[in-house]
Amino acid sequence: MRDEVAARRLEDMQQLTSPPVLQIRGMRKRYGDRQVIRGVDLTVPRGVAFGFLGPNGAGKTTVIRALLGLTIPDAGEVELLGLPLPSGRQQALRRVGAIVEEPRFHARMTAVENLRIHAAVLGPEAALRIPGVLERVGLRGRQDQRVGGYSLGMRQRLGIARCLLSDPELLILDEPANGLDPAGIRELRTLVRELVAEGRTVFLSSHLLDEVERICDMAAVIRDGRILAQGTLDELAGVGRPGVEIRVGHAADAATALAARPDVSAVTTAGDDRLEITLRATGRHGEQQVTAELVRHLVEHGFRPYGVATTSGRFEDRVLALLERRGEGEPREDAAIDAPARAEVAA
Repeated sequence: MRDEVAARRLEDMQQLTSPPVLQIRGMRKRYGDRQVIRGVDLTVPRGVAFGFLGPNGAGKTTVIRALLGLTIPDAGEVELLGLPLPSGRQQALRRVGAIVEEPRFHARMTAVENLRIHAAVLGPEAALRIPGVLERVGLRGRQDQRVGGYSLGMRQRLGIARCLLSDPELLILDEPANGLDPAGIRELRTLVRELVAEGRTVFLSSHLLDEVERICDMAAVIRDGRILAQGTLDELAGVGRPGVEIRVGHAADAATALAARPDVSAVTTAGDDRLEITLRATGRHGEQQVTAELVRHLVEHGFRPYGVATTSGRFEDRVLALLERRGEGEPREDAAIDAPARAEVAA
């Protein structure tokens, strides 16, 4: 356990001292009379899954297109993998894999044939990676089918496979959960975490709160072309004490049993079978650990808890509160972001 903690601290220190994979300062972009990007400042450290979270139309794809040279920003400074853009873009993009909006393929060709075309541009090492990347995204058994018969979810997975051909340091995925069924969402989540564990960085745009919270280590929230907040998920959730609700018989006696614990800030009863507890823990992992300890404590003292639920909802509440605020003197654009209760999929 101590070795794991030490390893995590070392990783944190390396992230703090390493230059970021992406640094944006003051990016602006206008299309005609519409200001799409309004002074975006963004920092993405190495070796994390970074969520770019905002409603449809917030400017996520425009920022990504500017990074990849698909559109030219009107103002701002950008460094990608330590190289200034636009002068260093060609060199930087050799170490980047990206999907922007829906991935495109030759419909009459098979998955293998499409990947061979892309690998021919990258070099002979990329061609050798084709079987492995298809296996990794779960398409090895469908590799000889024409892509025109693929579902949107299968094309998304093939797009990720194409990204991996270059063995990239940074993957940029624009709404990668689109079109995936619940099983596909779970596979995507596992794949992203595996890529981060290898030392890669994954920059993932999404309007799905639940998926960003499940997949990502850090995130930035964008609305109407402005970054509203960025940081770790715990930092975005804000300060405030986490809370938990435990359903248990003889709630008053159970409250007395928990009140003296050093990890409990306050405990109140709500009826005969419900405890509302404020924890002293910080961070999501600390909250989960303390909650498990409280349940164990109750069982050891003869109580039988039969329900546990978080009452903080801090990340979701914080992000939704940010998105609901209006900019000073600006009309708010119609937009929607999916919280867990309204998520398109829940895997």
